[in-house]
Amino acid sequence: MTESASHLSTTADAYDAVAVLYADLFRDALDGFPLDRAVLAAFADCVRSAGAGPVAELGCGPGAVTAHLRDLGLDVSGVDLSPVMIDLARQAYPDLRFEVGSMGALDLADGTLDGIVSWYSVIHTPPRDLPAHFAEFGRVLAPGGHLLLGFFESEGGPVTAFDHKVTTAYRWPIDDLARLAGDAGFTELGRMLREPGEEERFRRGHLLMRRAG
Repeated sequence: MTESASHLSTTADAYDAVAVLYADLFRDALDGFPLDRAVLAAFADCVRSAGAGPVAELGCGPGAVTAHLRDLGLDVSGVDLSPVMIDLARQAYPDLRFEVGSMGALDLADGTLDGIVSWYSVIHTPPRDLPAHFAEFGRVLAPGGHLLLGFFESEGGPVTAFDHKVTTAYRWPIDDLARLAGDAGFTELGRMLREPGEEERFRRGHLLMRRAG
C-alpha cells in the first residue's frame, strides 16, 4: 500500500468508527452560523447563474450540507471515503445520490460538473497531496465551473497539523491555499474568514473560486 493509499484507508476507517455520533452532532451544524450559510448561498447563486449544472459535495459525510445545497436549488450529489457515512447519508436523504469514493480520483468524466463543494474535507489531505486533488477538481469541472472550499485557517502561521477529533488535519493560511488552487487553474472570486464560534477552536476560512474558462 502506498503512503497516500494508507492515508486514505486511515481516514476512512477513522470516520467509519465515529460516523453515527458524527451524524448526530453535525446534523444541524449550519443553523448557528449565518456567515457559513451565506457562503454556500453565494456558491449556489454562482452555479445557477452559470446554468445550474450538476454539483458534487466531496467529503460529504452524512449528507447534511449536500441536502442544504439541494434546498438551495442545486442538482447535487455527495461523495465520501467512508462507507458508513455514505450509508447514513442515503438513509437520511433517500432523494439524493451518494457514492463512496476519493476526491483525489473521482469516477467522473472530464468536465462533468458545474460546481464542487469541499466543506472541511481537504483538511485531512496531507499538504504534499493537495495539488493533485486540485488538479482532479479542475479535471471534472467544466470550464467556468465553481469551487467552494471550507477549511481551518492558520491565523497567520504556516500550514499546521493539529489533533482533529477524528484523524489528523491541517490548518492552512488562506493566501497559501488560494495560491495553490490558482496554480491548478482556479481564479479567486471571494473569500470569507470568520472567528471561531463558542465551541470552536480555530478561525474558519472559505474560498470561492472559478475554473478558468
